[in-house]
Amino acid sequence: MNTIENLWNEVLEYITDGKLWVNIGEGLLKIVLITIVSTIFIRIGKLAISKIFLFRGKSPIRISERRENTLSKLLENILTYVVYFIAIIMILEAVSINVGALLAGAGIVGLAVGFGAQSLVKDIITGFFIIFEDQFSVGDHIRVAAFEGTVEEIGLRTTKIKNWTGELHIIPNGSIVEVTNFSIHNSMAVVDVSISFETDIPEAERVIQDLLTEIPDKYEDIVTPPELLGIQTLGASEIILRVVCEVEPMRHFHIARMLRKDIKMRLDEHGIEIPYPRMVMYNRKEQVS
Repeated sequence: MNTIENLWNEVLEYITDGKLWVNIGEGLLKIVLITIVSTIFIRIGKLAISKIFLFRGKSPIRISERRENTLSKLLENILTYVVYFIAIIMILEAVSINVGALLAGAGIVGLAVGFGAQSLVKDIITGFFIIFEDQFSVGDHIRVAAFEGTVEEIGLRTTKIKNWTGELHIIPNGSIVEVTNFSIHNSMAVVDVSISFETDIPEAERVIQDLLTEIPDKYEDIVTPPELLGIQTLGASEIILRVVCEVEPMRHFHIARMLRKDIKMRLDEHGIEIPYPRMVMYNRKEQVS
């Protein structure tokens, strides 16, 4: 009984010690201050990075906009990781943990874990080469395996791709084997126009050609004037004429829609009909001898 009472007295004396609560208060205050300073430093750092690239944008010597966006995102990620790492070290020191011994032990453990974390190392190395070789950048429209969309962010470990329906795909860099980049070179808008077999083909071609000469002044995304290639296919009930046009990267969908609309309206003005399915019925009566 005396042992329990003595133990209780020691515990009570320990928790009522003024120095203990002073040390706890100082530790909590240091943790709060470190957290606040780290957050402010990250925000200031990100603002500084954006200002630096803004000034570079006004410089006569500059890299491409897509590469600037990629590098700025990467630098922001690196800044965040470094500041958080330093903040964690400072917090551990604030609570009187021997950081030196902890780091030494972590180095030995990390060496052992590193052999089992080969996929993580592969992700980081692949991410470095993606950025170094400029395979794709933030804002590019790419296809990776079954995923296609706009690159939202490129990190050292993962790449984020957002498709047109809003889903965000997070892909480990190490799994990126083949990439199709649609944003580097100009795109080609292809429009197939159907006319009926009864249509005067030279007249239809003349009408479409006259329209195509007006198109370049109408849409600024067009790089070269649209070209009428001629008859592409002889279908079951229609003749298909093909029109092609070189446009800015990833603007072929928009220009193709506009071309279809303009061509349809011009054909209607000249009485040239778009074919529609037809059914011809024969009523054959047997002759009675």
